[in-house]
Amino acid sequence: MTTPGVDPRSPGRQARDEQIAAEKPLAPLDLPADAPTSTVEAHLARHLKRPLAVAGVVENGLVRPLDPAVRLAEHSRVIIVATE
Repeated sequence: MTTPGVDPRSPGRQARDEQIAAEKPLAPLDLPADAPTSTVEAHLARHLKRPLAVAGVVENGLVRPLDPAVRLAEHSRVIIVATE
């Protein structure tokens, strides 16, 4: 088990995080039983700029794709999946 380090958050940020954590969870939506369903893909297709998932690493706050053939446009929306 790792020991926690020094918390780098400001006191204001810590208070806001505690406030958010203490809020009551939202109730599930009250939808009728015959409400149409939609896939995540259909939801994302409505947006002009869809997120892109690529394998990569984060170094000093920058995303570096592992595949050198991948080219990302500036301001691209990227999903990053990382493990320790």
